[in-house]
Amino acid sequence: MAGSARHTALLDACVLYPAPVRDLLLSLARAGLYHSRWTAQIQQEWMRNLLKNRADINPEQLQRTCALMNQAIPDCLVEHYEPLIESIQLPDPDDRHVLAAAIKGHADAIVTFNLKDFPAEALSRYGIEAQHPDDFVLNQIELHEITALATIKEMRLRLRNPQQSAEELIAIFERCGLPSTAAWLRKAVRLI
Repeated sequence: MAGSARHTALLDACVLYPAPVRDLLLSLARAGLYHSRWTAQIQQEWMRNLLKNRADINPEQLQRTCALMNQAIPDCLVEHYEPLIESIQLPDPDDRHVLAAAIKGHADAIVTFNLKDFPAEALSRYGIEAQHPDDFVLNQIELHEITALATIKEMRLRLRNPQQSAEELIAIFERCGLPSTAAWLRKAVRLI
């Protein structure tokens, strides 16, 4: 795919690590609000960190999660970005693969909690911006309010272990670093 008419966002490992944020971002993408992308390397990074911090998680379950992610979002995996890595300058050289994938994947944004690792001056030459997931999700909600609220409600209703009320789900988003999104959703709690 040469590009996408929809807003395209490359999801950094740090936003895929917390399951509620991952589920929210992928649900919004699956609903067609934007086109999400990532790489196999990004998937390996969030899985490796999760397994390091949570010994109770089965590695096979995470592999299954990755496979389901790749099936759920058409054209999500960015490949053949590696030749770009060496030419990229970022504060942390270990993050160059993320920007390289964003360039190769025709992304408009990199969604990351680590904004300092992706300064505007380094990204602007490629027409890419770094966005905090709270700002990114709130933008999607404000641009596509009805679809976004319906999608979040469907996401909540899918949760079975344990089931969650709208208020509980909103509190989880807030704890996961999405306070503005949570504040907005509290105003629409009856709709989710």
